[in-house]
Amino acid sequence: MEHLLWYDAPATDWEREALPIGNGRIGAMVFGGIAAERVQFTEKTLWTGGPGHPGYDHGDWREPRPGALEEVRRRIEEEGFLPKATVTELLGQPKTGFGNFQNYGDLIIEFPTLNTGVQDYRRTLDISDALAGVTFEADGVRHHREYFVSHPAGVLVGRLAVDRPGALDCVLRYEPGIDEVTVTTEDAAIVVHGALPDNGLRHAARIQVIAEGGRVTAHQGPGTAYEGCLTVEGADRIVVILAAATDYAAAYPAYRNGIDPSGPVADAVAKAAATAYEDLHAAHVADHSALFDRVVLNLGGSLPEDVPTDRLQAAYGTPDSTPDADRALEQLFFDHGRYLLIASSRPGNLLPANLQGVWNASPTPPWSADYHVNINLQMNYWPAEPCALGECAEPLFDFIEALREPGRVSARTVFGTEGWVVHNETNPFGFTGVHDWPDAFWFPEAAAWLCLHLWEHYQFTMDEDFLRERAYPAMMEAAEFWLANLRRDPRDGKLVANPSFSPEQGEYTAGGSMAQQIVHGLFDTAVVLAGRYELDTDRWDRLKNACEDLDPGLRVGSWGQLQEWKEDLDDPQNQHRHVSQMYALHPGSAIDGRYDEEFAAAARTTLNARGDGGTGWSKAWKINFWARLRDGDRAHRLLAEQLAGSTLPNLFDTHPPFQIDGNFGATAGIAEMLVSSELGEIEILPALPAAWPTGSVSGLRARGGVRVDIAWADGKATELSLTADRDTTLRIRSSLSDPQAQTELEAGRTLTWKEEIK
Repeated sequence: MEHLLWYDAPATDWEREALPIGNGRIGAMVFGGIAAERVQFTEKTLWTGGPGHPGYDHGDWREPRPGALEEVRRRIEEEGFLPKATVTELLGQPKTGFGNFQNYGDLIIEFPTLNTGVQDYRRTLDISDALAGVTFEADGVRHHREYFVSHPAGVLVGRLAVDRPGALDCVLRYEPGIDEVTVTTEDAAIVVHGALPDNGLRHAARIQVIAEGGRVTAHQGPGTAYEGCLTVEGADRIVVILAAATDYAAAYPAYRNGIDPSGPVADAVAKAAATAYEDLHAAHVADHSALFDRVVLNLGGSLPEDVPTDRLQAAYGTPDSTPDADRALEQLFFDHGRYLLIASSRPGNLLPANLQGVWNASPTPPWSADYHVNINLQMNYWPAEPCALGECAEPLFDFIEALREPGRVSARTVFGTEGWVVHNETNPFGFTGVHDWPDAFWFPEAAAWLCLHLWEHYQFTMDEDFLRERAYPAMMEAAEFWLANLRRDPRDGKLVANPSFSPEQGEYTAGGSMAQQIVHGLFDTAVVLAGRYELDTDRWDRLKNACEDLDPGLRVGSWGQLQEWKEDLDDPQNQHRHVSQMYALHPGSAIDGRYDEEFAAAARTTLNARGDGGTGWSKAWKINFWARLRDGDRAHRLLAEQLAGSTLPNLFDTHPPFQIDGNFGATAGIAEMLVSSELGEIEILPALPAAWPTGSVSGLRARGGVRVDIAWADGKATELSLTADRDTTLRIRSSLSDPQAQTELEAGRTLTWKEEIK
């Protein structure tokens, strides 16, 4: 029950009510209709734009602009700033062929006889097993439907059953979400294929029906009542198997694999159809549970059995709820974020989770459902490492690698330097250049920020092969870009990014805080790694010297705030959702929320001025900020704000509209409230709020490759267990241990504290 979302009516709204299932590549939204079921589905690589679209250019300048970048830099140095419109005119250009994530379409299942007499309706999503379900009774017949998207089998599976033999009659059809699709039927299957008219991307889908009892008829001829449909008559149950694919490949510059996807799709369906439903179900549940069950959180609440999830969420924090129910919803929200990451990002996927994960019902979704890399894609993966889902970040690592080659071209084209770059948003087709939205088109720090995730993966796993073979090359090439592009600030001689822009804030300046903080974090890590791996001592020396001369991007302004720019320009009345100057606090670690009193106090002043409002993802980021500042009650207040004001009835986060990064950011924030390890020690319950006096968590991960299990009561830890992946020595800060002592952990051996010895 604690992992169950449930509702007492079918969904009518895709964004607010339908329930998501997915295997990282195929996503589906289940509506649970009675007379007509709708299962809307996507395939993550089904994108318009890119190669094949006339004029696609990766965002690189279409013609040389000699002196343009130097003019911007010179004028900023002379004038102090440049207006957004001026910089955009000099350095930007309209997008061409950027594209959109596509809705593949709907599987519609109609039940001609189900019109009256419906009772005991329930629609569910069990996030522990990744199973969506619908049950009800109609005219004395009990109906049970179950859906999942199997990662092992690579298909969507549905089972529809009745408890009266021969009482299942239905019609299955495919409604396209894209243009110029060919739909035929054969051998109890609906066969879909075509190529996107925008870019020629080939795609294919197949929907197979297997009936137990009764008869399945494929209708093909034009003009028939059920043209292109499958009809089922007199069945006891049916199993529906759906597969979809494209010929996309994550390989610059063509981004095609040359394979007709119809063959692999038919093979996947045939293999699944030859497997008993019970075996498909068992393999799916085992695969999902192996990831989901790694972390177990108990905040001391319990879900009321008689309150559907939509009403539970609507009542949260009001007199109509109870503390018990509120704690249970917070726990469910944490687990739901983990569920969504598993469902939208799995090893072997060609793409990471986008702004909507792997779910979309529009040909033109908000922001293209793309990859915004000025925080949003990064936030998607904040919970991966601390919540023991490191494998789910592999598509992100592959994506970073795929960006490097087009990013080199953009670096040479726009900057005239080596290294690799990507700006504030990208797509599956290596869009690493610029566009022309003045508030966000310029953000060359994005590559360095993405590299932080490579370093974080190493810190949580201590995987030396990953560090040497995957992280180090990408990070050093990003560092090379910045070695070539930093400028001496004539004001103080420090190295600065010029031009720099704080996302959606102010004008273009030199040495903006977020840019400096990101580059400083990259250089700090690159210096360490170059000392370990670099054979070219000259490059190591250049890195060390640049790191020493680099402006850190940390200043306290006239009203006690953490400055967003190198100049004191902050407006105390500004309550914008972006709080970019706080990067050094989270996800960076240049500001120590416990000991760095000056900058921690400035961070509090800034956060208090910005307020607790904003979009869903902004509130999620603020949860993490306050957790790093060791203010559990304020972090909890932000969590409450997000649940009450920025969460939809199906528990999707909303910007508005739906944007999945807020789900992931909140899950990461809750983990950050319970375990902190960014400062070379493991701190237990660093930001425990008064609302969670008693609870437990098992399976969280800390840097250094350590599993953490905690139980607490009356706001203090009562039991702590640590298990290391390899031999290590570390410092532990908790009420159960001496914070000054170094603790030795042996690989695979659990060390437990139960009594206070301090």
